[in-house]
Amino acid sequence: MTTISTCPPSFADGEVAARLARVHERIAGAGGDPDRVRVVAVTKGFGPEAVAAARGAGLTDVGENYAAEILSKAPGPAGTCWHFLGAVQRNKVRSLAPLVDVWQAVTRLVEGARIAQCAPGARVLIQVDYTGLPGRNGCAPDAAPELARALMDLDLHVQGLMTVAPPGVPEADAAFHSLRRLADALGLAECSMGMSEDLEAAIAAGSTMVRIGRALFGDRPPGKVGALSRPGP
Repeated sequence: MTTISTCPPSFADGEVAARLARVHERIAGAGGDPDRVRVVAVTKGFGPEAVAAARGAGLTDVGENYAAEILSKAPGPAGTCWHFLGAVQRNKVRSLAPLVDVWQAVTRLVEGARIAQCAPGARVLIQVDYTGLPGRNGCAPDAAPELARALMDLDLHVQGLMTVAPPGVPEADAAFHSLRRLADALGLAECSMGMSEDLEAAIAAGSTMVRIGRALFGDRPPGKVGALSRPGP
């Protein structure tokens, strides 16, 4: 579980916009087009002021890992496109369905079936795991094609694939390139890969969407985010 800070940090005027400009410079430096790579602002651990700061900086896409946080912040400013980045819990789908625009972490058909029931035609990404570690969310790469077909049969809009890179630079590079090849083989346009610490490698491999938290908002309030297996976005 995660809770939102009761004493959230404030963001100075233009602070997030300046940080976004640096993110765009990093994207360009890695060979990407900042006008074409979507930046999803990950506001996990912060309050609604982070959403407002992101929208004020010109970002439309906002992502959350936990149902409680989306429910507390959405719908937010008009035009906000909400991405759910966390593992899909079927008992939470009905409450999230009116708010979530893109489900980025679908890993099993039963999750897709629940989304299709509550949000027909929803946009989804399949999360692929390249670590094989217990507790890591994601389907195996060789299971992704069958899952994509099954989700499409539910009339869900499968836009692409998503991954969280495994630890280690060589391992991350290999995962990013593998995900891009897999997406191309399936005819899927979107590759959501790359976070604050590894976006350059993801862009070089062909990422179309990066999930950025700390590079936009700084460190999260201590003690407000549940323990994770690796650093967050």
